[in-house]
Amino acid sequence: MPDLAAALAAIEIGTAPEMDWAICALILAAALPFQPWLPLRHGPLIHPWLGSMVLLPLLWSTEHLLPSGMTMHVSSACLMTLMFGWPLAMWSLVPAALASGWIGHGHFPPLGEVVTHLTWLGLLPGTLGLLIGLTIRRLLPHHVFVFILGRAFIGSIVAVVLTGALAWLAGRKPEVLSTLEWMLGYTLVAWGEGFSTGMLIAIFVAFKPEWVLTYSDARYLPRQPPREDT
Repeated sequence: MPDLAAALAAIEIGTAPEMDWAICALILAAALPFQPWLPLRHGPLIHPWLGSMVLLPLLWSTEHLLPSGMTMHVSSACLMTLMFGWPLAMWSLVPAALASGWIGHGHFPPLGEVVTHLTWLGLLPGTLGLLIGLTIRRLLPHHVFVFILGRAFIGSIVAVVLTGALAWLAGRKPEVLSTLEWMLGYTLVAWGEGFSTGMLIAIFVAFKPEWVLTYSDARYLPRQPPREDT
């Protein structure tokens, strides 16, 4: 316990733009009334969720291998949203961001840095992916290929590109990068996000549909009309 207390005391508040704190608080607060922990009562989701809690911090910590000012890499926020639902995905990103900062720095980073990282790498693309997915579900036919190609692949790409555009409008672009370089970087990452999310969702839908909370055979598999005996 003394070691834990010393570690907590060593955490720096740091500085982060007020907008980042506001976006982070707004998204997490909006998810809370939906009781984010409820999906974990669905037994088949527990193991993939625990696996994501181990792998996600390792993935996010790779930002520290990139040149200064570059924090663009696949976040898996859209994948988490599709697999575990938006409320649980958003709250799961919080410990992932804290752990990734500790892995990358060797100590707890300033909270302001964690909030900025969490907001622009996880919460915003995950929330945009949800909104895009709901729009696709409302406007397009309920079919398994629409779910995989629309929500998982295209939805993830659009969500990351929109996040990059919003980050540019909010002044998050480093001075060393031009606007073209910034958006090109986000576009390339978006394709990586789309391919990884689409590929994994396709595999899970085919072999482990119980791992994808937002998918159901009843909704997305077309019903075959009964055959008439001839």
